[in-house]
Parts: sequence; structure tokens; C-alpha cells
Amino acid sequence: MDDLAAQGGVEGVAAAELRQFIERIERLEEEKTTLQDDIKEVMAEAKGRGYDTKIIRTIVRLRKKDANERKEEEAILELYMNALGME
Repeated sequence: MDDLAAQGGVEGVAAAELRQFIERIERLEEEKTTLQDDIKEVMAEAKGRGYDTKIIRTIVRLRKKDANERKEEEAILELYMNALGME
């Protein structure tokens, strides 16, 4: 017996619970949009003060990684750059 049949068909789906999940997701999506807008504002402020926002984004991304992962990536990048004569 499939899940819907076991729950009494479509009407057996807990509509209130499903609605709660959907509404929670929608609220989180709104929060995510607000946070993304806030990040854009901070980046615009940094750019206005003369900072390179591409480098700032790179630093933020790198800070999310642990030191060993970062060192490994840097070593591979250096290896590839040397192989291409970009030293």
C-alpha cells in the first residue's frame, strides 16, 4: 500500500502540516532574499571605499574552508600555474 492510500488518499495528507512546511519554506526564502540584499549593500559600501569586491568574495569563500583544505587548493593552483608557465 502506498503512502497516500495508507493515509486515506489525498484528503488523508495532513493539509495543515503540509501548509506549515510550505509557509516555513516561504518565510526562509524571504529571509534569504533579505540577507542577500544586505550582503549586496555591504559589498557596495566596500566597493565605494575602494576595496576589490571580487577579492573580498574570494576571501569569504576561503575563510569557510579549513586550513588544510585551503593549503591543498593553493598547492594545486601553484602546481597548475607552474605547469602553464604562469609563475
